[in-house]
Amino acid sequence: MKPAPLHRRLRLPLIVLTCAGALAGPAALAQSPLNPAASSSSLDAPLFYQLLLGELNVRGGDPGAGYSLFLEAAQQQKNPELYRRAVEVALQSRQVDAALAAARAWARDIPSDADASRFTLLALLSLGRVSETAAPLRAVLMATPADDRNGGIAAIPQMYARVNDKAQVLAATREALAPFLTQPAHAGAAWSTIGRLELDLDRPVAATDAARRGHAADPASPYPALLALELLERGQADAEPVVREHIDAARAKDPANTAISTAYARVLLDLGRLRDARVQLERLTTRAPQQPDPWLLLGMLQVRDNALPAANVSLDTYLQLVRDANDERTRRALTQAYLLKAEIAEKQQDYVAANAWIDRIDNPEEIMAAQMRRASVLARQGRLDEARALLRSQPERRPDDARLKLISEAQLLREFKAWREAYQVYGEAVQRFPQDTELLYEQAMMGDKAGQPADMERLLRQLIAIDPNHHHAYNALGYSLADRNERLPEAKQLIEKAVSMAPNDAYIQDSLGWVEFRLGNTERALGILREAYGKRPDPEIAAHLGEVLWVKGQHDDARRVWREGLALASDNETLKSTLKRLNVEP
Repeated sequence: MKPAPLHRRLRLPLIVLTCAGALAGPAALAQSPLNPAASSSSLDAPLFYQLLLGELNVRGGDPGAGYSLFLEAAQQQKNPELYRRAVEVALQSRQVDAALAAARAWARDIPSDADASRFTLLALLSLGRVSETAAPLRAVLMATPADDRNGGIAAIPQMYARVNDKAQVLAATREALAPFLTQPAHAGAAWSTIGRLELDLDRPVAATDAARRGHAADPASPYPALLALELLERGQADAEPVVREHIDAARAKDPANTAISTAYARVLLDLGRLRDARVQLERLTTRAPQQPDPWLLLGMLQVRDNALPAANVSLDTYLQLVRDANDERTRRALTQAYLLKAEIAEKQQDYVAANAWIDRIDNPEEIMAAQMRRASVLARQGRLDEARALLRSQPERRPDDARLKLISEAQLLREFKAWREAYQVYGEAVQRFPQDTELLYEQAMMGDKAGQPADMERLLRQLIAIDPNHHHAYNALGYSLADRNERLPEAKQLIEKAVSMAPNDAYIQDSLGWVEFRLGNTERALGILREAYGKRPDPEIAAHLGEVLWVKGQHDDARRVWREGLALASDNETLKSTLKRLNVEP
């Protein structure tokens, strides 16, 4: 078959065809989106030929020549589509410097075109020239519609995520955001972005200051509150007022918007501040009873507190509110609700109802969680061996399933205080997964519970040898020595090592306070324990703080702290044993 003529075989790109169409005359040129400012006489046959030749060079393996032709045409015509094609050709041939040159010429010739700044920014980032990105970044933000601008500002940290020099990123971003820091509509987002970049530099105090500045500029802006929540999670208690004040401001502006309030409750739960979380959730369910998530979180807290009738009401409300939802997030949350309902039935010794709730779980990703609860129901009936067999019989569909099965069995044994058996199962897990430091840590903790302190110390030292930065291992080893009143100087040294790695960890501060108390430094111990308890109200910290107060003769304060600890967890072993040893009725 005779080959088709060239003009039939060649598929000209849209840009060439559009320019060709413009040759029809002045009227067509006036309507062309390519070059509204150029005169009609400038789009002639020579230009068409130049673009065609440029395209042929690109298709024929000489993108450099094609790029030059497109760039020359773009500069002659001041045409954004021609500039775009020049940039695209350069990028496709990995000539980023050439793409940058074209993008900068584009921005110079047509400064109102935001795409020129976007391509300039892209090229500079690709070249690692971060210090030069401030101007194009600011231009892109200026060209962004005002309603969308805060979202663009908030996305800046992600845009620079792969840049290693975080200080350079912060400097460029500060320069780019300078005009927005004083605009009430954008200051909240701008200061929050600066705060997140401060966090990338591990400067939480500066990040907290940025959150405060953004909040002061616009108390209703969610961006400073979200940053403050992240800071609060990292132990920056000074950031919490930003969250609280935002919630008050947002409630006045839009009572139905509960996103930050719900996120705040979740953070409080993660921090172990269960009473504060409960207060927040009760307010939420009263203020916005149509929002499902607070009901689920409140139900979870109520189950933990054995407030079972109230928990049933909360969970039933949640299930009613999400009955028509079918998204993946809700399906995962439904699993949690069903498991909580099963736990309530189990605690009420209604094992048939418990299994019926478990049977509702059909998410294959949650099968092990369902079987864990089913095993608990069996164990609650005195059938612990059957419960263990059930867990071991589960198929291993995913790579992590074997590990998950062993962890589930060990957790079941822990729940029923079968310490020695749990220690053995963790040992089996460590043998199977010898590089898993978390399993080794859990085995060490079970060694202590099983009355094997020498094994615990050996395992923790083994863990430290594998991972010298495992601060929990240093803390656990130091605390175990302090609690047994053994080798106290060494115990303090170990705990101080953990503090240096995780200075905001309340549990590690608790250990430091406890070893100071054992060393006889009562005043220092009291200050450290008060700070730890303020950060994270916890029954074990309450036990230690209460004992120091008791020894100092502050009996009323000690009893108050112990009562608070019992309200958090009435069955906490450390707290119960402390009260028994001191013969105190709180």
